Amino acid sequence: MTTYTSDPRRHSAETAASMADVRYEVDRIDRLLVAILAERQSFMEAAARIKGDRNAVHDRARIEDVVTKVTAECPVHGLSPAIAEPVWRTLIDRCIAFEFGRYDALRLRDAVKS
Repeated sequence: MTTYTSDPRRHSAETAASMADVRYEVDRIDRLLVAILAERQSFMEAAARIKGDRNAVHDRARIEDVVTKVTAECPVHGLSPAIAEPVWRTLIDRCIAFEFGRYDALRLRDAVKS
């Protein structure tokens, strides 16, 4: 199990009093996001291993399901859907490209072993 750690939080958006405070927190959050995205990417690796058909890598219905779930979660956390939707669509697009690459590499490796 992945544990997300970074420097300790020093401020909230309400208590930040300088740009240095803001930048510290943004950098701290970015480090957390990298760790979380790396974990997400590991599941694209698993999907590439598990999926039996290359055509299953790009799943339009699943893309829309993910985006719908993300935008539904936005109000709970105060995230603007105008930020979330394009970020997730780009994330999904890059994850699909990564998964295609891993799918092909795994199948090539298996073919060479045979």
